[in-house]
Amino acid sequence: MGNMDREFLIDLFADFGPVTLRRMFSGYGISADGTNFALALRAGLYFRADEETIPQFEAEGCGPFQYQTRSKTVTVNSYWQLPARLFDDSEELAVWARSALGAAQRAAPRKRPRKRPATRKTKAPTKKAANKKVPAKKSGARKLSVKKKRVPRKRSSSL
Repeated sequence: MGNMDREFLIDLFADFGPVTLRRMFSGYGISADGTNFALALRAGLYFRADEETIPQFEAEGCGPFQYQTRSKTVTVNSYWQLPARLFDDSEELAVWARSALGAAQRAAPRKRPRKRPATRKTKAPTKKAANKKVPAKKSGARKLSVKKKRVPRKRSSSL
């Protein structure tokens, strides 16, 4: 397949519509309407997938995106390699791209609630940490009591 440069990718998605390419890792993140739905990397082109669309990739004999660390192979099940035949069929590639964008949009609302419990979890330890820092708060309170608030004096205009 060779190297995928910006022009090649923009041409490839011509039937799909305008895409935004952002430099990412060894290639590009591809998005439409602000939603990232594809990755163009040295290893190939990967589309966003979920339980609804993964069977299409499996039927084509494609697998999820994988990369190697020093100790293991990491599999990213949310991105699957595009069948090579679609590089020659921009109309069908556009159909797959629309379903990938749909998968990315379905995943987006799911991410927001996950973040909220995480912030609650981070608040719990800070309460414990605040309880441990009671002496520090008291010393801060003493410092405040040393600094007296300046209250403007009322000037008597009659005298």
